Amino acid sequence: MAAAKKRVLIVSASIGSGHHQAARAIAAELARRQDNLQITIADFMEDTDSYLAAFMKEAYLKMLELSPNMYDLVYRVSQAPLHGFKAQGLLARVLQGGMAQLVRRHRPDLIIATHPFPCGAAAYLRDSRRLRAPLVGVITDFAVHRLWVYEHVDAYFVAAPEIKRELSALGVPARRIYASGIPVHPQFTANAGGRGILGELSLAADQPLVLWMGGGLGMGGIRQALASMDELKLPLQFVVLAGKNKELQEKLQEETKSLRHAVRVLGYTDRIPELMRAAAMLVTKPGALTVCEALVSETPLLLYEPIPGQEWENAVFLTQRGVALWAKNRQELKDGVTTLLTRPEQVEKLRKEAEALRRPAAAAAVATAALALLRRKR
Repeated sequence: MAAAKKRVLIVSASIGSGHHQAARAIAAELARRQDNLQITIADFMEDTDSYLAAFMKEAYLKMLELSPNMYDLVYRVSQAPLHGFKAQGLLARVLQGGMAQLVRRHRPDLIIATHPFPCGAAAYLRDSRRLRAPLVGVITDFAVHRLWVYEHVDAYFVAAPEIKRELSALGVPARRIYASGIPVHPQFTANAGGRGILGELSLAADQPLVLWMGGGLGMGGIRQALASMDELKLPLQFVVLAGKNKELQEKLQEETKSLRHAVRVLGYTDRIPELMRAAAMLVTKPGALTVCEALVSETPLLLYEPIPGQEWENAVFLTQRGVALWAKNRQELKDGVTTLLTRPEQVEKLRKEAEALRRPAAAAAVATAALALLRRKR
């Protein structure tokens, strides 16, 4: 008689696309390694009846749209020791109902969280003895927010040794923290070229491609920046990804018709691995998943318009490590593009520094530890 499949619940959150992309990468690696698993990816913000979770998502997006500085203030206040401790307990308590729904529905033998909200809610259930399944937290930024830190998390996976030290300083035992890198999907580690997609998009094979991403939500000052970039006399062409922002996609498609440089505007797409391999460089706000995908693809990075809070901290970390350039205004953006397209020695320097952060096996490290926790539970 075949053994019953072990159930793995990977809980993401649809605030941007990075948390869900990390969840997909881990699920793919688990499925590749062991077929006796029932793997489910759940969206904590959409797959529960928690009105509070839905409200928090809407409030987050509105705050970024209307008052980014207010979001930055909230982020930093909740990071402070006293306020952060209170915010931890409050959020975990009020969100635990949504996690309890997912636990009843899926009856997991293991939970992996790629966002702090479901991680905290699951830790609360562990603390109140309503959950016995092991709990893993996968931190998908180059900085640690205090909202990630809970006693009842069995293992944490972080981007780099510096982040491990940061998390340990917040009270997590070092033996529970693995500097694995941030999981990216196996598609980004493939050696296959991506030049064929240029022909599909009617772009020139002999001109450098600048790939421009605004994150899964299509944020960032793309419209104004593109108009400024058209002043460059260099031979270049653009592919711009507007994510799920349909309104932005339609506006860009209309407004870029008058530009001298060829521009192709795409919505949400699963062709990003090919586009990164075809690109001479990537201009993006520093969402950590996009950054890690570019590092694995060895695509030079120019950071632009980070969201206040975690993305700003990502940009600081990445530029201090020397793996990316950071343009803080449109003139620096034009200078950065010129540098990466005309100075191969600068590109080589970025790639060399990126070697220590390039972790194509990050998803494998998470999968190995997850399977070990399942065996230990059994």
